[in-house]
Formats: sequence, structure tokens, C-alpha cells
Amino acid sequence: MNSFKTIAGAALIMFLCHGCFKIKNEAPPLPKPNILWLLVEDISPNLGCYGDTLVRTPHIDALSKNGMQFNNVFMPAPVCSSVRSALITGAMPTTFGTHNHHSSRTETSAISLPDSITTLPQIFKRNGYYTFNQGKDDYNFAYHRDSLYEGPYRDNGMYGKVGTAMNWSEVQQPYFGQIQLYGNKYIYSKDFKNKVLREIPADSMQLPPYYPETDYMKQEWASYLESIELTDQAVGASLEALKKAGMLQNTYVFFFSDHGMRLWRHKQFLYEGGIKVPLLLTYFDASGQPSLVPLDNQQTFDDLVSGLDISASSLDLAGIQVPDYYEGQAVLSKNYTPKKYVYSVRDRCDFSIDRIRSVRSQQFKYIRNFKLDRPAMQGNYRDAWDITKKIRKDFEDGKLDTIQAAHWQAERAAEELYDLANDPHETINLAQNPSFQKALVEHRNALTQWIQTTQDQGQNRESIEGLQFMYSIWGDQCTNPEYNELK
Repeated sequence: MNSFKTIAGAALIMFLCHGCFKIKNEAPPLPKPNILWLLVEDISPNLGCYGDTLVRTPHIDALSKNGMQFNNVFMPAPVCSSVRSALITGAMPTTFGTHNHHSSRTETSAISLPDSITTLPQIFKRNGYYTFNQGKDDYNFAYHRDSLYEGPYRDNGMYGKVGTAMNWSEVQQPYFGQIQLYGNKYIYSKDFKNKVLREIPADSMQLPPYYPETDYMKQEWASYLESIELTDQAVGASLEALKKAGMLQNTYVFFFSDHGMRLWRHKQFLYEGGIKVPLLLTYFDASGQPSLVPLDNQQTFDDLVSGLDISASSLDLAGIQVPDYYEGQAVLSKNYTPKKYVYSVRDRCDFSIDRIRSVRSQQFKYIRNFKLDRPAMQGNYRDAWDITKKIRKDFEDGKLDTIQAAHWQAERAAEELYDLANDPHETINLAQNPSFQKALVEHRNALTQWIQTTQDQGQNRESIEGLQFMYSIWGDQCTNPEYNELK
């Protein structure tokens, strides 16, 4: 790929010599760019620009048309708080112990980052940036919000601190900002159907093969696409508000989601549906119009990208040195090298305790399940949903085919291997196939080495204080043996 031409380079200095005189002419430095994240909750790459023909996403598609589209982006975890903790520290959640969902929600269960670690917004602040987060933080470590962000906020208990509406007139310097968008969580609104822009016909849905072709599943998928169309409207409104406030000039806009959509086998799991996300990067020039010039006219990026690369790339585009402890890399820097693997982790999600790890290459996905004493679909918060009750009944009544029933079985394999080039929906486990033993060993060894090298803290049991907080909320639903001493 072409090397990136930074807009925040040092001032040009010219020395003209004439006789014994030396005259120095110094051009003014270019202004620092703004960095904006449009961070969406719970969507996979089901967008027009990614080839979905059923959904209409004109504002998001425009970001792709006028910027860069990344086609192979994988988040370090499939649940929001673990992902956000990773993004804001630049490291995998298992590096600093922030891997368990909704940790550090009490003083007794608080996890402290090492003194040597500076969060992403703090790095920006130290380099002259105004920082804000309009929406939830949801970080699994203890922090003082005023040291990370400007602007008002409220405390939302288990869901962490939430930044409220910004007063753009307060921003008088370059900014690093985040605007959180509801994504698939629009569906939780009581008047969701009154908000949708149009009703997408359920009978036109193209479901993944691991979901049954039932009316309830088709309607769920239609509602999911309708929530994406609402998100597209919110993207357009957010950009228009920034433009009117004069906040969009000289701005890099990252559009991406924290993890996949809300259903089983997507969110909270390490299949493609859980960790593969959209990522778009668009630059708005001095007049607030999208421009490809700073991106070297490169519009697609097919290398493997980790969500951690978003944090490193944000610093690099601002001309700020990426810290040595960052585990991602700036994908547009001159020092960029394509990665062979990306890693993802899943640990406790709400009250359901599990430990799953994955490593993905361009062709293969390897998944290791550590807790074989419990099924993949052990008790979890989604059990209360009508749609979960319906699919569980269909499974119990033998109405699901082999592929659809696999995720609901009482037992699961210790190892899973998928040939993504030929099986993009990960339906055929090749771990026991003799023809794929070389790929199995390669990816197994890569994951084992990564666990050892990074000292994956998921190997350690969560503190009793952390489990106590979950137990205080979920009570009798906490059936994992790890909770026994609390009963």
C-alpha cells in the first residue's frame, strides 16, 4: 500500500544564505486534525456499502464512497464493555484484566490500570486536544472521568458513566470525540416500530444458514435491518449537526461498531457474526467536504485489522506517537506491516461465565472452548426473550436441522476450525478432519503462544468481589459453579 501523507507534519524551514547573513523563513504549521469516532452498538457489516441489498444506508454508504472501507475488521471481544476497555487502553482486555463484562462497577471490585498506562483520551489531552464522549463509557476499570473527557455526564450504575449532549461552542481546539449510536439497540425502544423509516418485508429476509427459516426469525432479522436504517439516519443527523457547528472541518471520521448484532452466535461469541464489524474512515477537508487526498486515494483495505488498530491509527493521524504498549498498529503509517493473525476473547458476559479464545488468519478461524462442563448456550440474559423461547422449543421438538441445532447442543467441541474461504458462515468444524491437520496445528500453536506471551489474565479466576456484584443483580440465575461460595 502507499505510504500515508500526514497533514500534521513539521513546519517547512528554509535557510537562505547571502554573504554573512542567514535568513530563516518558517511556514506556519498545519492545524491538527480532529478525530471523531461514530461508534455504533451491536451491528455486523449488514450495510449497503458492504453488499447488503435489503437495507438502505445512504449516509453510511457516502462515508465509504468518499473515504476508505475496511473489509476484514475484527474486534478483540464480542461484548461492549470489554471492547471499549480495549479501545481506550490500546491493549487486549486480557492484558490488564478488563475482560469480564461489566467489571469494576463497585469500589470493592474495582480494577486499576498500571500506573504506566495512559488512556487514549488522556494521550490526546496531553497533546492539546479537547476530548469528549457523547454516550456511554462502559469501561471495566476504575477511572476519574474528568481526567478523560470534558462535558457533562451521568452515572448509569451497571452500565457505567454516560456523557450527555455536547455544547459545541465550548470546543475551541482540536478534538478527539466519540458519538455513540444505538445501532441494533434501537430495537429495545418501546415505540421502535413507530420510529422505523419503512417496514422491511420479513419474507424477503436472507438468513444465515444457522438460523431456521421461520416467521419469527425473519421478522427479527427485518427488525435488525430497520434498526440499521435508523442508525444511518442518526449518522446523517450527527454529521449535519457538526457541520452546522463548524466542527467537521479538517476531521477524520471513523465509523465502526463495537461487535456484532444481538442474537445468539453473534454477540458474545467469537464467530464472524460476533466479532466482524464494519469500519469506514473518511476525511473532511477545510471546507467540511469529504476528500480522499489525505488517504492517498486508497478506498478499500482487505488486510486483517484488529479493533485495536483503530486506536493506534487515531493517534497516528493526529501526528501523536503511538505508545510502545499499544497492541494495535497504525494501518496507514509508513511502518505498517500486514498481520498474519487477529485474536479475540470471550469471558464472563453478565452472569454467564465462560472462556473462549480465537485466532483468525485470512483463510481460517480457530476457536478454543475452555469450559466444556457447560454448553455454548448456557443460561444467559437472552433466555427471557420470546424469540429465544421459540427457538429453544424448536430445538427440543427436533425442528432444527443439523447446522441450526449445533449451537444448542448440550456439549461442544474443545476445538473448532473453519475454512472461511469455503465456509464463511462457520458451519463445518474441520478440527477432526485429517486433511486440515496442518492448519489446525498452526492456529492452535499461534493461540497457545499468544496466551503465554501476553499472559492472558483470563486464565485467572475472577475476584470474589466481582462475582458478588453479578450475584447481587442476577441472583438465582447465577448457576455456574464459580458462584457456589456466594450462595
